[in-house]
Amino acid sequence: MERGVLSFPLTSFHEDGSLDPEGCRAHVAAQIATAPGAVFPACGTGEFFSLDEDEYRQVVTIAVEEAGGRLPVVAGIGYGWAQAARFARIAEEAGADALLVLPHYLVAAPQDGLVAQLEQIAARTRLPLIAYQRGQVAYTAASLRRIAAIPNVIGLKDGHSDLDRLQRLTLAAPEGFLFFNGASTAEIQARAYATVGIPAYSSAVHAFAPEIANTFFAALRDGDGKTVERLLRDFYVPLVELRDRVPGYAVSLVKAAARLRGRPVGPVRAPLTDPSTTDLADLEALLTTGLDLVGAAL
Repeated sequence: MERGVLSFPLTSFHEDGSLDPEGCRAHVAAQIATAPGAVFPACGTGEFFSLDEDEYRQVVTIAVEEAGGRLPVVAGIGYGWAQAARFARIAEEAGADALLVLPHYLVAAPQDGLVAQLEQIAARTRLPLIAYQRGQVAYTAASLRRIAAIPNVIGLKDGHSDLDRLQRLTLAAPEGFLFFNGASTAEIQARAYATVGIPAYSSAVHAFAPEIANTFFAALRDGDGKTVERLLRDFYVPLVELRDRVPGYAVSLVKAAARLRGRPVGPVRAPLTDPSTTDLADLEALLTTGLDLVGAAL
C-alpha cells in the first residue's frame, strides 16, 4: 500500500437517492485505471453508513470485479460487532481481500471493549482486518499490542493525527504490522506522518482528481519539496478551508468535485447535504487551479 495512493471510491446514487450500480462501476474502473495502491469500497468516502446490506454487496462486488485481482480490495465494515460481522460475511462472499473496521456506532468505550470489538469480528471472518482509529476509537500502545496479536488483524488506519501517540503505537507494533494515514485530506499531514514511519495514506482527492493526488504522491516520494509545497499552498490548504465551512463537506465536496468533472457519482445521501451554490463555485475555481498546477484540465 506504500506504492501508490490509496483509493477510497465514491458510491454513485441516482437523483432520487437510489443506488446507481453502473455509475459505481464507471467510477471504480476510472479509479483503478490510475494505478492506486489499493481500493477501499464502501468506506467513509463511499458513504458506508447510508448503505443497506444489498447495496453494500453490489458496491463491493463491483469493486472486486473491476479490480480483477490486480490490486487489493479492502471493504469497509462497521457498527457494533454483530452487524459488522454480517457485513464482513457479505464482503467475503463478494471476494474482498481484506476489511477496514470503521469506528463503532455512537458510544465511548474502554480499551478492553475496543479490543473485544475486534476480537469478536475477527472470530467471525477469515479476512484480514485493518482497524480504524478515529472519533471515539483511540488505542493505547498496550491495546495495540493486544489487537496485533489477533491472528487476522494486520494493520491500523489513523484519523487522529496525534504524532506522539502514533510514535508510541508504531514502536509497540510487531514487525510487518501495517499503518497508514487516514486523516481528512491526508496530504496535509503526509510529511508529518512519514517522520514517525507512516508513509502510506488515503486520498479523498484521488476520487475526483487522481492527476493531483498522484503528482503529490510522486513528489513526496521523490523528495520534490517545491512541488509538495506548491500543491499544499495553492490547492490542499484552500481545499481544507473550504471543507471546514460545513459539517460533512469531507464527503460532499469530493462528490461535487467528481460531478464537476463529469463523473457519474450523483448526490450524497442524507444526513449529508450537497454544497451550496457559492461553495460549489469556489470549489470549481479551486479545482481548476489544482489541475492547472499539474498540467491537467477540468
